Amino acid sequence: MGASVEELNYTQDTGAVFAAFADRPWSIFLDSGAYGGERARYDIFSAEPSVTLTTRGLRTEIKTPRALAISEDCPFELVKRSLGSPRPAPLGLPFAGGAMGYFGYDLARRLERLPVMAAADFDVPEMAVGIYDWAVVVDHAERRSFLVASDHGSRAALLEIRAALGRSLSDTARRSFGIVSPVHFNMTRHEYGRGFRRIKRYLRDGDCYQVNFAQRFSACVEGDLWLAYRALQCLNPAPFSAYLRLPELVVLSSSPERFLHVRDGVIETRPVKGTRARSANKVRDQALAKELRVSAKDRAENLMIVDLLRNDLGKNSALGSVKTPALFEVESFATVHHLVSTVTGRLETGRHALDLLAGCFPGGSITGAPKLRAMEIIEELEPHRRNVYCG
Repeated sequence: MGASVEELNYTQDTGAVFAAFADRPWSIFLDSGAYGGERARYDIFSAEPSVTLTTRGLRTEIKTPRALAISEDCPFELVKRSLGSPRPAPLGLPFAGGAMGYFGYDLARRLERLPVMAAADFDVPEMAVGIYDWAVVVDHAERRSFLVASDHGSRAALLEIRAALGRSLSDTARRSFGIVSPVHFNMTRHEYGRGFRRIKRYLRDGDCYQVNFAQRFSACVEGDLWLAYRALQCLNPAPFSAYLRLPELVVLSSSPERFLHVRDGVIETRPVKGTRARSANKVRDQALAKELRVSAKDRAENLMIVDLLRNDLGKNSALGSVKTPALFEVESFATVHHLVSTVTGRLETGRHALDLLAGCFPGGSITGAPKLRAMEIIEELEPHRRNVYCG
């Protein structure tokens, strides 16, 4: 199945164009923040997928405009089946229709046997993925924009999409967003310290090497969540950001880290471990970056995750193809310097990118090492499930 492509007028602020779609069912915006460069050059957005898959526990609902099916098969396999044959992307674009959405951290319970200790207090899907027949793809490196659509997409729908693209909705026409309650922490300072000390004991006992210990902050809000996303990107612009509107929640994501990239069978993962805050003073900022680059502690943490990811990639890579072409590179973002390494491989013949994702899920940089034991400790010490976070 092929795809049609139509060039659109380019604008650097893709969000201003996406605003006309932000309230539509299952609207999604994969936002590079106009960073440019090969690793973050594209923005992609779409809405109203032809198929949706949502997983809760053992059950996945598969919805189309005409039917609803329930399956207890592996969610990764269900997405693979829904995708069908690969769709060649015209003009070397990264997307020509296909799957977009999220795989939440707790989907790992379908892959590993984990204890059940953390409270499941939010009724949100562990997986929410749409199969999209069209997308707007913006290439910031070439300063070009395209509307890409699969051949079986509705002509009437495409006409409506073109009309909407000409009706960019100004942010000033939206209802303002605000936090209307104090921020709540799901652990007190004492509880967090107790968990931290417990992890240190596990480390001293050789039970694990590293644990990513997280805390949840919550508050009541009102207003337009698209404006909340726009504010987030102003405060913390990041090359792998996303906005996703589902029936039961809206996901606002801001991340400097790409978990997995596969193109023409070549796999790349770029784990982030090691951080320093940026300084407004240029000399001090350079000193902080240098301090991070030579830090034995940060290098050790990064190397542990590199080793973990080499093992994870190896599950679905051709024998002998896993390499580490770059170690301990400092990359600078708007608010922080990060220590980043690169691991590559070649996808084994007959394997699918979703096989790779399942074999690496969840990412080692947000669990710790060894992965399964770190996840058991996270389940023991974090009072609530992570849900979408860290997926």
